[in-house]
Amino acid sequence: MNICAFCGSSEDLDASYYHLASQCGEIIGKSGHNLIYGAGKIGLMGRLAQSTRDFGGKSIGIIPERLRIEGVASDMDNEQIITPDMKTRKDVMRNRSDAFLALPGGFGTMEELLEVITLKQLQYHNKAIVLLNGNGFFDEMLVFFERMYKENFANPSYRKLYQVESSPEKAIAAIENYRHEHIYDKYLKS
Repeated sequence: MNICAFCGSSEDLDASYYHLASQCGEIIGKSGHNLIYGAGKIGLMGRLAQSTRDFGGKSIGIIPERLRIEGVASDMDNEQIITPDMKTRKDVMRNRSDAFLALPGGFGTMEELLEVITLKQLQYHNKAIVLLNGNGFFDEMLVFFERMYKENFANPSYRKLYQVESSPEKAIAAIENYRHEHIYDKYLKS
């Protein structure tokens, strides 16, 4: 299975986040899965990809030409795809992936996560989306989601578009055991 991970690239985080990414990569690799990711060798991205490879998985890095920067872009991936821009990068990542895993990250991670949730809502895909809520990182965002449901900006059934797990083991198990459940969309009438 190709698991697409969205995660941070910062080198200034609490050590627990790097440990979380390394644990995740270990489970991905040992489980015989491959990692699709943003091809960064720094931050959580770098730890996740290295750990995946260390434990027998393959990493497939997808990076836009503009971000192929010495010291930032990985040179260790089993496969690397260079795209002309971020939009194409995200399209390739989605198309090559069987599931999505969001680890803690910044604006780019949030943008990628919200895009795949929206695309699933609009029935462009039916793949698993799992948020790995290490250190309670996504807690405030999930509270905000609840406000959207409460104030009718989003249908409460959209909670089923994604799953939230607290550990790497539970997150990968959720992906492996995922069964798509159709969610009615009032605009698509299906």
